[in-house]
Amino acid sequence: MIQFVDIPATHNAFLRDYFKELQQLFTTCDFIGASSKTAAQFECQFAGYIGAKYAIGVASGTDALLLPLHAVGVGPGDEVILPAYGFIASADVVVRLGGRPVFIDVDPISYNMDPARLEAAITDRTKAIMPVHLFGQACNMDPIMEIANRRGIPVIEDVAQACGAEYGGKKLGNIGAFGGFSFYPTKNLGGAGDGGAITTNDDALAEKLYKFRDHGRNKSGAFEIIGYNSRLDTIQSLYLAHKLEDLDDSIMDRIENARLYNQLFEGSEIVTPAVPDDMSHSFNLYTIRVRDRDRLQTFLREKQVATAVYYKEPMHMTPALAGLGYKPGDFPISEKSTSEVLQLPVYPGLKKREIETVAQLVLEFLNNNVAAIKLGR
Repeated sequence: MIQFVDIPATHNAFLRDYFKELQQLFTTCDFIGASSKTAAQFECQFAGYIGAKYAIGVASGTDALLLPLHAVGVGPGDEVILPAYGFIASADVVVRLGGRPVFIDVDPISYNMDPARLEAAITDRTKAIMPVHLFGQACNMDPIMEIANRRGIPVIEDVAQACGAEYGGKKLGNIGAFGGFSFYPTKNLGGAGDGGAITTNDDALAEKLYKFRDHGRNKSGAFEIIGYNSRLDTIQSLYLAHKLEDLDDSIMDRIENARLYNQLFEGSEIVTPAVPDDMSHSFNLYTIRVRDRDRLQTFLREKQVATAVYYKEPMHMTPALAGLGYKPGDFPISEKSTSEVLQLPVYPGLKKREIETVAQLVLEFLNNNVAAIKLGR
Protein backbone atom coordinates (compact mmCIF):
# COMPACT_ATOMS: atom_id res chain seq x y z
CA MET A 1 0.00 0.00 0.00
CA ILE A 2 1.31 3.44 -0.93
CA GLN A 3 0.24 5.68 1.92
CA PHE A 4 -1.05 9.21 1.51
CA VAL A 5 1.09 10.47 4.41
CA ASP A 6 3.80 8.86 6.54
CA ILE A 7 4.01 10.83 9.78
CA PRO A 8 6.47 8.47 11.59
CA ALA A 9 9.02 9.04 8.83
CA THR A 10 9.04 12.75 9.67
CA HIS A 11 10.11 12.29 13.30
CA ASN A 12 11.99 8.99 13.63
CA ALA A 13 15.37 10.71 13.23
CA PHE A 14 15.01 12.90 16.33
CA LEU A 15 12.76 10.88 18.64
CA ARG A 16 15.63 9.68 20.86
CA ASP A 17 16.70 13.27 21.63
CA TYR A 18 13.10 14.37 22.00
CA PHE A 19 12.35 11.70 24.58
CA LYS A 20 15.41 12.72 26.61
CA GLU A 21 14.13 16.29 26.66
CA LEU A 22 10.68 15.07 27.66
CA GLN A 23 12.20 13.33 30.68
CA GLN A 24 13.72 16.64 31.75
CA LEU A 25 10.41 18.37 31.14
CA PHE A 26 8.60 15.95 33.44
CA THR A 27 11.11 16.90 36.12
CA THR A 28 10.60 20.65 35.74
CA CYS A 29 6.85 20.30 34.99
CA ASP A 30 7.08 23.34 32.70
CA PHE A 31 4.18 21.97 30.68
CA ILE A 32 2.25 25.05 29.69
CA GLY A 33 1.89 28.74 30.29
CA ALA A 34 2.72 32.08 28.83
CA SER A 35 5.96 32.04 30.86
CA SER A 36 7.22 28.69 29.50
CA LYS A 37 10.87 29.15 28.51
CA THR A 38 10.75 26.22 26.09
CA ALA A 39 7.70 27.60 24.28
CA ALA A 40 9.31 31.05 24.15
CA GLN A 41 12.48 29.57 22.64
CA PHE A 42 10.49 27.88 19.90
CA GLU A 43 8.55 31.08 19.22
CA CYS A 44 11.83 32.95 18.80
CA GLN A 45 13.17 30.20 16.54
CA PHE A 46 10.02 30.20 14.40
CA ALA A 47 9.88 34.00 14.14
CA GLY A 48 13.47 33.95 12.89
CA TYR A 49 12.63 31.32 10.31
CA ILE A 50 9.71 33.34 8.95
CA GLY A 51 11.62 36.63 9.23
CA ALA A 52 9.00 38.22 11.47
CA LYS A 53 9.53 40.20 14.65
CA TYR A 54 7.06 38.11 16.63
CA ALA A 55 5.68 34.58 16.61
CA ILE A 56 2.94 33.95 19.16
CA GLY A 57 2.24 30.27 19.80
CA VAL A 58 -1.43 29.33 20.11
CA ALA A 59 -3.48 26.17 20.59
CA SER A 60 -4.40 25.53 16.94
CA GLY A 61 -4.27 26.82 13.40
CA THR A 62 -7.90 27.88 13.81
CA ASP A 63 -6.98 30.10 16.76
CA ALA A 64 -4.11 31.47 14.66
CA LEU A 65 -6.83 33.05 12.49
CA LEU A 66 -9.40 33.80 15.18
CA LEU A 67 -7.12 35.86 17.41
CA PRO A 68 -5.83 38.17 14.63
CA LEU A 69 -9.39 38.79 13.45
CA HIS A 70 -10.33 39.71 17.01
CA ALA A 71 -7.21 41.88 17.29
CA VAL A 72 -8.22 44.02 14.29
CA GLY A 73 -11.70 44.45 15.72
CA VAL A 74 -13.88 42.08 13.69
CA GLY A 75 -17.28 41.95 15.34
CA PRO A 76 -21.02 41.77 14.60
CA GLY A 77 -21.86 43.03 11.12
CA ASP A 78 -18.25 43.27 9.95
CA GLU A 79 -17.15 41.54 6.74
CA VAL A 80 -14.03 39.53 5.99
CA ILE A 81 -13.16 38.66 2.39
CA LEU A 82 -11.80 35.17 1.69
CA PRO A 83 -11.83 32.55 -1.08
CA ALA A 84 -14.84 30.28 -1.49
CA TYR A 85 -12.61 27.21 -1.89
CA GLY A 86 -10.77 25.89 1.15
CA PHE A 87 -11.18 24.62 4.70
CA ILE A 88 -14.16 25.85 6.70
CA ALA A 89 -11.99 27.09 9.60
CA SER A 90 -11.12 30.18 7.54
CA ALA A 91 -14.81 31.13 7.50
CA ASP A 92 -16.07 29.85 10.84
CA VAL A 93 -13.65 32.05 12.79
CA VAL A 94 -15.34 35.06 11.18
CA VAL A 95 -18.79 33.78 12.13
CA ARG A 96 -17.70 33.07 15.72
CA LEU A 97 -16.88 36.77 16.11
CA GLY A 98 -20.27 37.78 14.72
CA GLY A 99 -18.86 38.76 11.35
CA ARG A 100 -19.85 37.74 7.85
CA PRO A 101 -17.55 35.84 5.48
CA VAL A 102 -17.65 37.42 2.02
CA PHE A 103 -16.49 34.87 -0.52
CA ILE A 104 -14.82 35.48 -3.86
CA ASP A 105 -13.96 32.91 -6.51
CA VAL A 106 -10.50 31.45 -7.03
CA ASP A 107 -7.94 31.26 -9.79
CA PRO A 108 -8.46 27.96 -11.70
CA ILE A 109 -4.75 27.04 -11.68
CA SER A 110 -3.56 28.00 -8.19
CA TYR A 111 -6.96 27.54 -6.46
CA ASN A 112 -6.14 30.70 -4.51
CA MET A 113 -8.03 33.97 -4.14
CA ASP A 114 -8.36 35.72 -7.52
CA PRO A 115 -7.10 39.29 -6.94
CA ALA A 116 -9.09 40.52 -9.95
CA ARG A 117 -12.29 39.82 -7.99
CA LEU A 118 -11.15 41.41 -4.72
CA GLU A 119 -11.91 45.11 -5.09
CA ALA A 120 -15.51 44.55 -6.15
CA ALA A 121 -16.14 42.62 -2.92
CA ILE A 122 -14.99 45.45 -0.64
CA THR A 123 -17.67 47.49 1.14
CA ASP A 124 -17.64 50.01 3.97
CA ARG A 125 -18.12 47.04 6.32
CA THR A 126 -14.97 45.19 5.19
CA LYS A 127 -12.74 44.71 8.22
CA ALA A 128 -10.09 42.31 6.90
CA ILE A 129 -8.92 40.36 3.85
CA MET A 130 -7.83 36.75 4.33
CA PRO A 131 -5.92 35.19 1.41
CA VAL A 132 -5.41 31.43 1.88
CA HIS A 133 -2.18 29.94 0.52
CA LEU A 134 -3.93 26.71 -0.41
CA PHE A 135 -2.12 23.36 -0.72
CA GLY A 136 1.24 25.13 -0.17
CA GLN A 137 0.98 27.52 -3.16
CA ALA A 138 1.62 31.20 -2.50
CA CYS A 139 -1.20 33.58 -3.37
CA ASN A 140 -0.54 36.40 -5.82
CA MET A 141 0.16 38.83 -3.00
CA ASP A 142 1.27 42.02 -4.80
CA PRO A 143 -2.17 42.98 -6.17
CA ILE A 144 -3.84 41.85 -2.94
CA MET A 145 -1.53 44.02 -0.83
CA GLU A 146 -1.85 46.98 -3.22
CA ILE A 147 -5.63 46.96 -2.91
CA ALA A 148 -5.55 46.33 0.84
CA ASN A 149 -3.02 49.09 1.54
CA ARG A 150 -4.84 51.57 -0.68
CA ARG A 151 -8.13 50.84 1.08
CA GLY A 152 -6.62 50.65 4.57
CA ILE A 153 -7.70 47.05 5.21
CA PRO A 154 -5.48 44.62 7.18
CA VAL A 155 -4.46 41.36 5.51
CA ILE A 156 -4.38 38.14 7.51
CA GLU A 157 -2.51 35.40 5.63
CA ASP A 158 -3.81 31.87 6.17
CA VAL A 159 -0.54 29.94 5.92
CA ALA A 160 -1.85 26.69 7.43
CA GLN A 161 -0.78 24.61 4.42
CA ALA A 162 2.12 26.71 3.17
CA CYS A 163 4.70 27.00 5.94
CA GLY A 164 8.09 27.52 4.31
CA ALA A 165 6.82 28.78 0.96
CA GLU A 166 7.83 32.23 -0.33
CA TYR A 167 6.55 35.11 -2.40
CA GLY A 168 8.91 37.69 -3.86
CA GLY A 169 11.77 36.45 -1.69
CA LYS A 170 9.80 36.70 1.58
CA LYS A 171 8.40 33.84 3.60
CA LEU A 172 4.63 33.62 3.60
CA GLY A 173 3.22 34.93 6.84
CA ASN A 174 5.54 37.93 6.71
CA ILE A 175 3.72 39.91 4.01
CA GLY A 176 0.36 40.87 5.52
CA ALA A 177 -0.33 42.25 8.99
CA PHE A 178 -0.46 38.68 10.33
CA GLY A 179 0.36 35.14 9.31
CA GLY A 180 -1.72 32.30 10.76
CA PHE A 181 0.05 28.90 10.88
CA SER A 182 -1.18 25.42 11.74
CA PHE A 183 0.98 22.72 13.34
CA TYR A 184 -1.55 19.95 12.81
CA PRO A 185 0.40 16.66 12.35
CA THR A 186 -0.05 16.44 8.57
CA LYS A 187 1.26 19.95 7.91
CA ASN A 188 4.81 20.60 6.66
CA LEU A 189 5.74 21.67 10.19
CA GLY A 190 3.44 19.26 11.96
CA GLY A 191 3.32 18.65 15.69
CA ALA A 192 2.57 15.62 17.84
CA GLY A 193 -0.89 17.02 18.46
CA ASP A 194 -2.51 20.37 17.77
CA GLY A 195 -0.98 23.82 17.76
CA GLY A 196 -0.47 26.98 15.76
CA ALA A 197 1.34 30.29 15.64
CA ILE A 198 0.68 33.88 14.61
CA THR A 199 3.42 36.01 13.09
CA THR A 200 3.43 39.79 12.99
CA ASN A 201 5.80 42.76 12.94
CA ASP A 202 3.45 45.13 14.76
CA ASP A 203 4.33 45.77 18.43
CA ALA A 204 0.84 46.85 19.50
CA LEU A 205 -0.92 43.98 17.74
CA ALA A 206 1.57 41.46 19.16
CA GLU A 207 0.93 42.75 22.67
CA LYS A 208 -2.80 42.31 22.13
CA LEU A 209 -2.27 38.74 20.87
CA TYR A 210 -0.17 37.80 23.89
CA LYS A 211 -3.07 38.89 26.09
CA PHE A 212 -5.74 37.22 23.99
CA ARG A 213 -4.08 33.79 24.10
CA ASP A 214 -3.81 33.87 27.92
CA HIS A 215 -7.31 34.85 29.09
CA GLY A 216 -6.61 38.56 28.50
CA ARG A 217 -3.82 38.64 31.08
CA ASN A 218 -1.16 41.36 30.85
CA LYS A 219 2.50 41.10 31.91
CA SER A 220 1.72 42.13 35.48
CA GLY A 221 -0.86 39.35 35.80
CA ALA A 222 -3.98 41.49 35.65
CA PHE A 223 -6.86 40.34 33.44
CA GLU A 224 -7.02 43.43 31.28
CA ILE A 225 -9.33 42.21 28.51
CA ILE A 226 -11.52 39.20 27.74
CA GLY A 227 -9.33 36.59 26.09
CA TYR A 228 -9.00 32.91 25.23
CA ASN A 229 -7.33 29.79 26.59
CA SER A 230 -5.04 29.31 23.59
CA ARG A 231 -1.45 28.64 24.56
CA LEU A 232 1.00 26.40 22.69
CA ASP A 233 2.13 23.78 25.20
CA THR A 234 5.73 22.86 25.91
CA ILE A 235 5.47 19.26 24.68
CA GLN A 236 4.50 20.57 21.24
CA SER A 237 7.13 23.31 21.34
CA LEU A 238 9.93 20.79 21.97
CA TYR A 239 8.73 18.56 19.14
CA LEU A 240 8.28 21.44 16.70
CA ALA A 241 11.71 22.87 17.47
CA HIS A 242 13.28 19.61 16.31
CA LYS A 243 11.19 19.47 13.14
CA LEU A 244 11.90 23.10 12.31
CA GLU A 245 15.62 22.30 12.03
CA ASP A 246 14.92 20.02 9.06
CA LEU A 247 11.92 21.84 7.60
CA ASP A 248 13.67 23.24 4.52
CA ASP A 249 15.13 19.82 3.68
CA SER A 250 11.74 18.14 4.01
CA ILE A 251 10.14 20.83 1.83
CA MET A 252 12.83 20.29 -0.80
CA ASP A 253 11.95 16.58 -0.77
CA ARG A 254 8.33 17.51 -1.41
CA ILE A 255 9.35 19.85 -4.24
CA GLU A 256 11.48 17.14 -5.88
CA ASN A 257 8.62 14.65 -5.59
CA ALA A 258 6.26 17.17 -7.19
CA ARG A 259 8.73 17.82 -10.02
CA LEU A 260 8.89 14.11 -10.77
CA TYR A 261 5.10 13.90 -10.91
CA ASN A 262 5.03 16.91 -13.25
CA GLN A 263 7.57 15.27 -15.56
CA LEU A 264 5.69 11.99 -15.61
CA PHE A 265 2.37 13.72 -16.36
CA GLU A 266 3.82 16.01 -19.04
CA GLY A 267 1.89 15.82 -22.30
CA SER A 268 -1.20 14.32 -20.67
CA GLU A 269 -4.57 15.96 -20.03
CA ILE A 270 -3.80 16.23 -16.31
CA VAL A 271 -3.64 19.77 -14.93
CA THR A 272 -0.63 19.90 -12.61
CA PRO A 273 0.49 22.67 -10.22
CA ALA A 274 1.99 25.71 -11.96
CA VAL A 275 4.37 27.86 -9.90
CA PRO A 276 5.29 31.36 -11.18
CA ASP A 277 8.96 32.38 -10.97
CA ASP A 278 8.46 34.92 -8.15
CA MET A 279 6.58 32.44 -5.94
CA SER A 280 7.29 29.09 -4.36
CA HIS A 281 5.16 26.09 -3.46
CA SER A 282 5.89 24.07 -0.32
CA PHE A 283 3.71 21.16 -1.56
CA ASN A 284 1.94 20.29 1.62
CA LEU A 285 -0.36 18.70 -0.95
CA TYR A 286 0.27 17.73 -4.57
CA THR A 287 -2.97 18.52 -6.37
CA ILE A 288 -4.05 17.50 -9.85
CA ARG A 289 -7.22 18.26 -11.80
CA VAL A 290 -8.72 15.41 -13.81
CA ARG A 291 -11.92 14.18 -15.41
CA ASP A 292 -13.77 11.40 -13.58
CA ARG A 293 -12.00 12.23 -10.34
CA ASP A 294 -14.15 10.00 -8.16
CA ARG A 295 -13.73 6.97 -10.42
CA LEU A 296 -9.98 7.60 -10.57
CA GLN A 297 -9.78 7.72 -6.79
CA THR A 298 -11.68 4.44 -6.54
CA PHE A 299 -9.38 2.86 -9.14
CA LEU A 300 -6.27 3.96 -7.24
CA ARG A 301 -7.69 2.68 -3.96
CA GLU A 302 -8.26 -0.71 -5.57
CA LYS A 303 -4.63 -0.62 -6.71
CA GLN A 304 -3.48 0.08 -3.13
CA VAL A 305 -2.72 3.77 -3.60
CA ALA A 306 -4.12 6.16 -1.00
CA THR A 307 -5.23 9.60 -2.21
CA ALA A 308 -7.39 12.38 -0.79
CA VAL A 309 -10.06 14.87 -1.76
CA TYR A 310 -9.64 17.66 0.73
CA TYR A 311 -12.71 19.77 -0.03
CA LYS A 312 -15.75 18.07 -1.50
CA GLU A 313 -17.84 21.22 -1.45
CA PRO A 314 -16.95 24.91 -1.53
CA MET A 315 -17.54 26.85 1.65
CA HIS A 316 -20.58 28.73 0.37
CA MET A 317 -22.38 25.39 -0.13
CA THR A 318 -21.51 23.97 3.29
CA PRO A 319 -24.63 23.37 5.45
CA ALA A 320 -23.00 25.13 8.40
CA LEU A 321 -22.82 28.36 6.38
CA ALA A 322 -26.20 28.09 4.65
CA GLY A 323 -27.44 31.11 6.57
CA LEU A 324 -25.13 33.39 4.59
CA GLY A 325 -27.53 33.18 1.65
CA TYR A 326 -25.18 32.00 -1.08
CA LYS A 327 -26.43 29.56 -3.70
CA PRO A 328 -25.00 27.04 -6.19
CA GLY A 329 -23.49 28.81 -9.19
CA ASP A 330 -22.26 31.84 -7.25
CA PHE A 331 -18.61 30.73 -7.49
CA PRO A 332 -18.34 28.37 -10.47
CA ILE A 333 -14.56 27.86 -10.42
CA SER A 334 -14.61 26.87 -6.76
CA GLU A 335 -17.55 24.56 -7.39
CA LYS A 336 -15.89 22.90 -10.38
CA SER A 337 -12.66 22.44 -8.44
CA THR A 338 -14.42 20.40 -5.77
CA SER A 339 -15.47 17.82 -8.38
CA GLU A 340 -12.18 17.59 -10.31
CA VAL A 341 -9.33 18.01 -7.83
CA LEU A 342 -7.41 15.07 -6.35
CA GLN A 343 -4.44 15.01 -3.97
CA LEU A 344 -1.68 12.44 -4.53
CA PRO A 345 0.99 11.29 -2.04
CA VAL A 346 3.94 13.73 -1.95
CA TYR A 347 5.38 13.41 1.56
CA PRO A 348 9.15 13.39 2.29
CA GLY A 349 10.52 9.87 2.12
CA LEU A 350 8.20 8.80 -0.69
CA LYS A 351 10.32 6.63 -2.97
CA LYS A 352 10.89 7.39 -6.64
CA ARG A 353 9.47 4.02 -7.67
CA GLU A 354 6.33 4.74 -5.63
CA ILE A 355 5.82 8.07 -7.41
CA GLU A 356 6.35 6.34 -10.75
CA THR A 357 3.80 3.68 -9.78
CA VAL A 358 1.20 6.29 -8.80
CA ALA A 359 1.74 8.27 -12.00
CA GLN A 360 1.63 5.15 -14.15
CA LEU A 361 -1.69 4.10 -12.61
CA VAL A 362 -3.21 7.57 -13.06
CA LEU A 363 -2.18 7.61 -16.73
CA GLU A 364 -3.40 4.04 -17.21
CA PHE A 365 -6.83 4.96 -15.89
CA LEU A 366 -7.10 8.08 -18.04
CA ASN A 367 -5.90 6.29 -21.18
CA ASN A 368 -8.35 3.44 -20.64
CA ASN A 369 -11.09 5.97 -20.01
CA VAL A 370 -10.36 7.72 -23.31
CA ALA A 371 -10.35 4.37 -25.12
CA ALA A 372 -13.68 3.44 -23.56
CA ILE A 373 -15.21 6.75 -24.66
CA LYS A 374 -14.00 6.20 -28.24
CA LEU A 375 -15.56 2.73 -28.23
CA GLY A 376 -18.81 4.18 -26.96
CA ARG A 377 -18.82 2.23 -23.72
